Amino acid sequence: MAETKGTIFRIRRFSIHDGPGIRTSVFLKGCPLRCSWCHSPEGIDAQISVWHTPGLCISCKRCLTACHNEALKMSSGSVLIDRAKCTLTGGCTEVCPAGAMQFTGRTITAQEVFREVRKDIAFYGTSGGGLTLTGGEPLFQPEFSLEILELCRKAGIHTAIETSLFADLDVAEKISSAAELIIADLKIFDPQEHETYTGQSNEKITGNFLFLAETGKALTVRIPLIPGITDTAENINAISAFAGSAGRNIPVELIEYNPLAANNYRRLGIPFQPDRVFNKDNL
Repeated sequence: MAETKGTIFRIRRFSIHDGPGIRTSVFLKGCPLRCSWCHSPEGIDAQISVWHTPGLCISCKRCLTACHNEALKMSSGSVLIDRAKCTLTGGCTEVCPAGAMQFTGRTITAQEVFREVRKDIAFYGTSGGGLTLTGGEPLFQPEFSLEILELCRKAGIHTAIETSLFADLDVAEKISSAAELIIADLKIFDPQEHETYTGQSNEKITGNFLFLAETGKALTVRIPLIPGITDTAENINAISAFAGSAGRNIPVELIEYNPLAANNYRRLGIPFQPDRVFNKDNL
C-alpha cells in the first residue's frame, strides 16, 4: 500500500501558542487564500522552491558554481535567483556551508510526520498538549492531513488544526472528525472586504464554521490584528457576534501580527507591499 505523502515547510517543537499545553506544530504547504499580510509566504505555494537568507550568506559563491543552469547571481552581497532557470536540483543547498541556500519545504510521508510528533509524547501527557496542523492551510492537503491526525489519535495524542476553513464542506467535515480542536482563523467578516484582502469570498468559511459549531466540535476563533483592516471594532464585533450566533460559548482570541514577515518575502525574492496593508507608522 502506497504511503500518503505531502509537503511541509516546518515542524516546530515546544509550541505553546497553537492550542492547549505543549504542542508540536506541523506547517503544511499550500493555501487557497492570498492574504495581503501573510506572514508565511513560503507556505502559500504547495510547490517546493529555493530561497536565500542574506544574513547567513558568507559570499563564498559556491552556490553559483554548483548551479549548472546559471540561475544564480551575486548582487550587493545577496544571491538573486532566476526562478525561470531554476530546476530545483538542490546543488546550491548542498554546497552552501552557512545554510543560506535552502529549500522552502520538503516532501514527507504521514508516517514520518507521526514519528517526529511522537518523540515528544511525554510532554503532551504532562501539559495537556499534542499535535497541531497549521500552515499554509491543512485543508489544502486533506488526505495527508487526515492520515497524520488519525495516526496521532490512535496513539492517544491530542489533535488540533489551525485553519481558515476555506474548503468544500465534505473536506472540512472529514478532517474535523479526526481533530479534537479546530482553531478557526476568521479574518474579515465583511464578504467584499474579505475578497479584497484574501482573494476569496468567505462564504465557504462561514458555512463550514456554522456546520462545525452545530456538531459540538471544540472550536476557538482567532482574529489576526492587521492595522486598519481586521483590528477595527466593527470587524472584531462582527466576528464575535457571528461566533456567538452558533448558540455556544466559543472563545474568540485576538492575535498580534508579526511584522517580521517582510524578511521571508525578501528570502523568496518577491515584493512585500506593506503600504497596501499597513500604515507606515505601524511597521
